[in-house]
Amino acid sequence: MREELLYRMESAYREDFEIKAFHFGGTEKTLCIVGSLRGNEIQQLYIAGCLVKRFRKLEEEGRICRKHGLTVVPCGNPYSLNVRKRFWAMDNSDINRMFPGYDKGETTQRIAAGLFNKIQGYKYGVQLSSFYLPGDFVPHVRMMRTDYQDIGLAQLFGLPFAVLRKPIPFDTTTLNFNWQVWDTKAFSLYSRSTDRIDPQGAELAVSAVCRFLARMNVITDNVYGGYESTVLLEEELLTVKSQASGLFVPLVSSFTSVEKGQPLANIIDPLSGEIISQAVSPDVGIIFFAKDDSLVMENEILFKIVGKLHK
Repeated sequence: MREELLYRMESAYREDFEIKAFHFGGTEKTLCIVGSLRGNEIQQLYIAGCLVKRFRKLEEEGRICRKHGLTVVPCGNPYSLNVRKRFWAMDNSDINRMFPGYDKGETTQRIAAGLFNKIQGYKYGVQLSSFYLPGDFVPHVRMMRTDYQDIGLAQLFGLPFAVLRKPIPFDTTTLNFNWQVWDTKAFSLYSRSTDRIDPQGAELAVSAVCRFLARMNVITDNVYGGYESTVLLEEELLTVKSQASGLFVPLVSSFTSVEKGQPLANIIDPLSGEIISQAVSPDVGIIFFAKDDSLVMENEILFKIVGKLHK
């Protein structure tokens, strides 16, 4: 294992901002994994640390094949993590919306440029991502539809779903999109949680990465086969929204099979305790996303459902 400082930014009033990476195996740029880019991505940081531990063991046992090189960047935004703020603490900008970056621009543009300059050129790239909606997801791998994507490779992770997302202009500044434009096969890996540690979900993510590497003959590791991933188009997911505001009491969780018309959640008046609205399933399917916050506003997304599908 070799530790490298990828980027440093001096600070007048606190410790310097540093992004560190850990390299394993040979010199070939085979796989780069980027962990937390946002200040509330605790689970993603934890998964990256688990991968460092796993890769170190594989390297010590000589199970990284030939000249293949693996790189893990556990955290790309330590400042925001230190203060538990999702975006950049000074101006609320998102580093993951600044790629490929600009080395003479704003602070987050400079950070993105410094990081991207070091992590481009890899054959495969995996970002441990989080969604903009707080909630509970089915673990899945996601790719942008950029004409460079290879959904067959995404299925090699062995997660329940492989999701294809049609990019909008807002997405063209993400790490995933720019990796693909710069000829890296890029994947975003989503765990069940974001701001709290889920050891079981982390173990699933680590196994998915090792499964992919074993199937690509990068490492020799006996990982169980996982799932035969179902391919989804993000725009085909069914959305269930709230009809009132109040206290949110879910009746189902993610990865649960539901029937058409089945109650999914109750919305309760916080003063009277009465049910004022009930969310129901629009079709047969599997819960892909479930909101986990206890307060809900009217017209807020509560669930996303994979329609016409049973477990």
